[in-house]
Amino acid sequence: MKQLIECVPNFSEGRDLNIIRQITDAIESVDGIKLLNVDPGKATNRTVVTLVGEPGAVIEAAFRGIKKASEIIDMSKHSGEHPRMGATDVCPLIPISGISMEETIPYAHKLAERVGKELSIPVYLYEAAQKDPKRKNLSVIRAGEYEGFFKKIKEPEWKPDFGPDVFSPKAGATVIGARDFLVAYNVNLNTTSVRRANSVAFDVRENGRKVKNEKGEEIIQPGTCKSVKAIGWFIEEYGVAQVSMNLTNISITPVHIAFDECVNSAHKRGMRVTGSELVGLMPLKALTDAGKYFLEKQNRSSGVSEAELIRIAVKSMGLDELGPFKPEERVIEYLLQNSSNSRLVNMSLKAFADETASESPAPGGGSIAAYLGALGVSLATMVANLSSHKKGWDERWEEFSVWAEKGQKLKAELVALVDEDTLAFNGIMDAFGLPKGSEEEKAARNRAIQEATKNAINVPLKVMNAAFASFEIIKAMAVDGNPNSVSDAGVGALCARSAVIGAFLNVKINASGLNDKEYIDEVMKKGEKIMAESIKMEAAIIEIVNEKIK
Repeated sequence: MKQLIECVPNFSEGRDLNIIRQITDAIESVDGIKLLNVDPGKATNRTVVTLVGEPGAVIEAAFRGIKKASEIIDMSKHSGEHPRMGATDVCPLIPISGISMEETIPYAHKLAERVGKELSIPVYLYEAAQKDPKRKNLSVIRAGEYEGFFKKIKEPEWKPDFGPDVFSPKAGATVIGARDFLVAYNVNLNTTSVRRANSVAFDVRENGRKVKNEKGEEIIQPGTCKSVKAIGWFIEEYGVAQVSMNLTNISITPVHIAFDECVNSAHKRGMRVTGSELVGLMPLKALTDAGKYFLEKQNRSSGVSEAELIRIAVKSMGLDELGPFKPEERVIEYLLQNSSNSRLVNMSLKAFADETASESPAPGGGSIAAYLGALGVSLATMVANLSSHKKGWDERWEEFSVWAEKGQKLKAELVALVDEDTLAFNGIMDAFGLPKGSEEEKAARNRAIQEATKNAINVPLKVMNAAFASFEIIKAMAVDGNPNSVSDAGVGALCARSAVIGAFLNVKINASGLNDKEYIDEVMKKGEKIMAESIKMEAAIIEIVNEKIK
């Protein structure tokens, strides 16, 4: 698996688009990185940039961005609502895939050392890259901000990890580290009072607030949300106060829980939450989990499409209050996905039929089998959702919601296999097109053909497994689902059976080109068993459907 890390440098300029563009141009001058998002804020006078790529390319791009920022940003003239201490205020590295946190830390050290040595900028390490527990927390390092650092940097305990112990009036200092994925998230209040916004922030943040106990001693009263840092501020650009939060571990406190805790606190204090704002990017799961959460609060099925879950999340948390919220620009998985790998599923129904009917050999039977399977489980999922919302069945909504969620997962898998099957066929064609002039080239070509052929067997085998798994949902809907939709469950069974048999035909035809006979025998036994069970399941479901229709 390719190693991918994300880098989210925060630059202390959010108003001058020319300066921002020069920095992002420097970042994009590095081959092998993808600039995912540039999010400037006028009131904070700060731009959050998100890039991703292999580690070496990412730290080179980050270095070039930090270098350019130090050249064109003058911190002595900077002001803004957000705490800051340098032209590049903070630059975290985040492991995304194929790389651990332990493997990411040395890259943070390498970048920090280079910035300190080549740019003469004081650099502090933070989070996982920092060994000293007293200096791990960003807010502790940044305390005193730019104005206070001329004195702070001279204190022995605040000697920089890299670079000079002289504070640069123009570039300031920079904090570089390695951390888990962080969501920067602001909740909007119907007030202009920073003090009242802070009261909500203190209610929800993990560190809470200082209070006096019955003895008059100062103690910390924890907030309601672990792994959440928060402050209140006023954003002149929007004319509202916000609770500005960093969610440092969304598996502990998800975005929707932080939002609802702000809602509860604001209500108790006579205020209303009017919406919220995402700064930078978030993982897809954060949005889909939020959508499920708000649907379940309404006792409604959460087994709806990914797009619908996102729409519910956006509307429930008011993510579009301050401006349009475009998931394709804000969800990290959407920005990383390769659209060429989803060419077929992004077609209209007519275009897909036209492409299938053309003289091109792909998409062929394997892709059609996968789509049949997706349609079959989609019908069962529809019945589950209709049953969940059926009048008089209110006490059963959760039961059908569970079935619908299972259906959505299988649907997503089968839809992806539509393109995957065609890509597998193309892989075989590419392998046959390799050069064969020398013995070495012939051997390499043969290996590539065998590997591609094995993949072309495994993909329809995945279709068989997924389509067969859908029978459990289809049968449950035929037996217990909304009786007015029982015929839909029947059609779903017909689709699932055809998907299994059609995919098995592709397994068999591709197996003829594989030399590994032991593997072929194993696959054939599995395939024959799945096909036989599918024929039985379809017959049983059709019998149930016909009995109910009578």
